[in-house]
Amino acid sequence: MDEEKKVMFHEMELDDRLLKAISQLSWSEPTLIQATAIPLLLEGKDVLMRARTGSGKTAAFTIPVIQKILNLKNTSRHQSIRALVLSPSKELCGQIASVIRDLTLKCAREVRFVDISSSGDMQIQKSLLMDKPDIVVSTPSRALAHLKANNMRLKEDLAMLVVDEADLIFSFGYEAEIKELLSHLPKIYQAVLASATLSDDVLSLKKIVLRNPVTLKLEEPELAPSSQLQHYHLFAEEDDKAAILYALLKLNLVRGKSIIFVRTVDRCYKLKLYLEQFKIGSCVLNSELPAAVRCLSVDQFNRGRYQIIIASDEKALEKPDGGILPIEERAKKKKQASKRKRDKESGVSRGIDFQHVSNVINFDFPLDVNSYVHRAGRTARGNNQGSVLSFVSIREKPLMDAVESHLAKGFNSQKVLQKYEFALEEVEGFRYRSRDAWRAVTRIAVREARLKEIKQELINCKKLQGYFEENPTDLAALRRDKALHTVKLQEHLAHIPEYLLPAALRHEEPEADQEITEAPVKKKTKKNYQNVRTLKRLARQSNPLRSLELKTKSSTASTAGTT
Repeated sequence: MDEEKKVMFHEMELDDRLLKAISQLSWSEPTLIQATAIPLLLEGKDVLMRARTGSGKTAAFTIPVIQKILNLKNTSRHQSIRALVLSPSKELCGQIASVIRDLTLKCAREVRFVDISSSGDMQIQKSLLMDKPDIVVSTPSRALAHLKANNMRLKEDLAMLVVDEADLIFSFGYEAEIKELLSHLPKIYQAVLASATLSDDVLSLKKIVLRNPVTLKLEEPELAPSSQLQHYHLFAEEDDKAAILYALLKLNLVRGKSIIFVRTVDRCYKLKLYLEQFKIGSCVLNSELPAAVRCLSVDQFNRGRYQIIIASDEKALEKPDGGILPIEERAKKKKQASKRKRDKESGVSRGIDFQHVSNVINFDFPLDVNSYVHRAGRTARGNNQGSVLSFVSIREKPLMDAVESHLAKGFNSQKVLQKYEFALEEVEGFRYRSRDAWRAVTRIAVREARLKEIKQELINCKKLQGYFEENPTDLAALRRDKALHTVKLQEHLAHIPEYLLPAALRHEEPEADQEITEAPVKKKTKKNYQNVRTLKRLARQSNPLRSLELKTKSSTASTAGTT
């Protein structure tokens, strides 16, 4: 669709209350998928929409849902559930509910909604459903549980069914639930499938959900163009990865909000504890945390309460070892991980709208092309700029080659993953600090950190739930990036003395200091020359290092005099 022909929001015959809410959200014009899908949905057509992540799919189906309900309010006198929105994960359900809340700001009395995706008390949710909200947001399994319990009935009055992230529905194990759930729906209803890809699972779902649909497969790349999203790679092994990340963060070479992806849940905590030693705050996001905690973490990250999230994506659900280790090590890891319970309704790299993310850092390279695409899709959303930096070890290079080959197809065979120029020798001092800090994070420390965080979050979520509902400001103050303190912290590691800085970042001292820095030497040997340079570097520091150097100079001078 050409920019000149794009239909604007005010030209879509939307309700004034909906237009005011859109204006308050500062959406000046619809995205390509919104301008294409909304008019079709307002006409009552079934739609299968495929658009890249971050393109505005959620608003593309929530706006027509709200408009349809407002239209039905004019002709119907009885209250009933008119729309069911299904999504594979609790985080995504929370995100959809948040968008609906924003869009119904001016018509909250007329259009009511409820999110029943959380695994809370069924009786509490039953009471909410008994009021017959206009929109119900849920995961398939939770919606089916309430339908079987007769807590809600959709057979007579449901007007719209929406399935978001349709390509994940089957992979999350919801195929049986979806087929059974459809038996509780009326014979005639409008349906929408939204997905980032048109996989075989989506096509299978299309056959059982949609009737004579319009398929929108927008001609756009999977990721934002190179002018908006830059891709970098850096070859590094385990110890060097940690040292480089420490240097990038401490020297402010990486600025803005960042998501750091790792391969497994254990590595989430290992990296958090590692950064803790340098007073770099972060929080973890993975499938083992309670759903309420995951949603709260995403919300507070979006609000700018903290700058770094360390996440393991949904591949950890399928391959706890990450799929990289040799077979014998993989079997050992799998046995260790088998006792851990993961929430299948959790996905980090897929669909979640992390807002204003400047950087995605692949500390561990993703296991396949799709994972890379969806990780990279967490940044450069809408019209924002972003960058992806991937650390690549020798074992991970084949994975990078596969990603490079795939992405090049959409960029006219141009090289997409550019080499990130980083001279590790310039931050040699960082490497020594990093190596000790990385080794200090033992398996026992990681295990204690996991237990401590989960227990702490369970207490916060259960005992204080009612209090926080009445005091939302206190909830906002509860940060998810608190230090876990399972590794002994050394205060000096939080500060970077100037002699550790690369030469280009050091402050130049006035010429008056030159007489202090020069020490008499007998011969210009390589060793003496290095000693002089060391003394010069120390002289740039403030007291007491400068006074320490003066004593050294005096001692050196007297020694030279006696010889």
